[in-house]
Amino acid sequence: MNAEIIAVGSEMLTPSRVDTNSLYLTGQLNNLGVEVVVKYVVGDDRDRLASTIRLAASHSEIVILSGGLGPTEDDVTRDALALAIERRQIFHPEIAEQIEQRFYKMGRRMVDNNKRQAFILEGAEILPNDRGTAPGQWVEDSGRVLMMLPGPPHELKAMFERQCLSRLGRIVPRQAIETLIFRVTGMGESDLDHIIAPVYKKYANPATTVLAHNGDIQVHLRARCNTKPEALALLAAVGGQIEALLGDRIYSRNGDSLEATVGEMLRKQRATIAVAESVTAGGLADRISSVAGASDYFVGGFITYARTAKTEMLGVDPELLQRYGPVSKEVAEAMALGARRRTNATYALALTGNAGPTTDGDQAPVGMVYIGLASPTGVISTHRQFLGDRPRIRAFAAQMSLDFLRRNLTS
Repeated sequence: MNAEIIAVGSEMLTPSRVDTNSLYLTGQLNNLGVEVVVKYVVGDDRDRLASTIRLAASHSEIVILSGGLGPTEDDVTRDALALAIERRQIFHPEIAEQIEQRFYKMGRRMVDNNKRQAFILEGAEILPNDRGTAPGQWVEDSGRVLMMLPGPPHELKAMFERQCLSRLGRIVPRQAIETLIFRVTGMGESDLDHIIAPVYKKYANPATTVLAHNGDIQVHLRARCNTKPEALALLAAVGGQIEALLGDRIYSRNGDSLEATVGEMLRKQRATIAVAESVTAGGLADRISSVAGASDYFVGGFITYARTAKTEMLGVDPELLQRYGPVSKEVAEAMALGARRRTNATYALALTGNAGPTTDGDQAPVGMVYIGLASPTGVISTHRQFLGDRPRIRAFAAQMSLDFLRRNLTS
């Protein structure tokens, strides 16, 4: 079965609000074997919302609306659903009494506007709301199920778990949805797709999605089968072919981030890491320390943006800076050696580069980044020329440095 989710409210169309309800509902539905195929965000317009409901119900067996059940004139969800499926709304005095009693317990008087929440669509099942004033509604129409749930997340979650899950369990066929996620770095999205498309294009199930952001690529394989073992077997069969093609470019098979993967490798080796940053100015340290438990292996770091900081904090030879420039292989290696020497860490990563947007004289070109890695066996380095604006170059530099460390920890 498929489902569509409609988040209602003009405030959801502003940049300050995030629709977390849809994420929660998607997870709950997936656990039941229901695929969410479309999500909408619709403002407080009755006719536009009614049109969206008709469209969703024409394509999917389950439609869930969240929000717009309040007492004010701009709460139009009840009216829109009634219009969409041509049902009358019937006033329930007992619901109005329950709402009034709730206000009484809070020491407040209910105004007449709240009586709007006591109107229920003809034939609908009432979904009690013990955390707010707006009851939800479960409506079955022409083989479809339509749910109206309150917008506040704590109300929606409680109502869905207590009132909707058991009802859905009676109508949803037994089906399992399982996902396999490969996380890849060190190659472009188009290059990756060129390699793996001949495999995944042969299969409608599992469905394949490729996502890319700042040098990190995710390959999602989503299988739908009658049972969980069948879904896992299908993922293993298709995923195995993709894994063989991508090889060590895959750094995670369970969705973990690159910093979490590297952190676990360091923990298993009982090794520690320090960083020395110029171009990323703390961005690499932020990523490493964002992982819970990073104190097991992360010693700390140095932000050495100016030449004097590289010399005074890391001991980089001023003559080296003068001869080769701050953005160079020699300086990246010296920074890494200095960070390792000052912290006694097992490994030290250093980054230096030019994130732009301008360059002066003989300065390194915009996008040039050097990475140094000091270890018990010595120091090595690599470099890359990135394209893009300043934030993109800095993000790619941090990603590349973590992957450089990962590959050396593996070898």
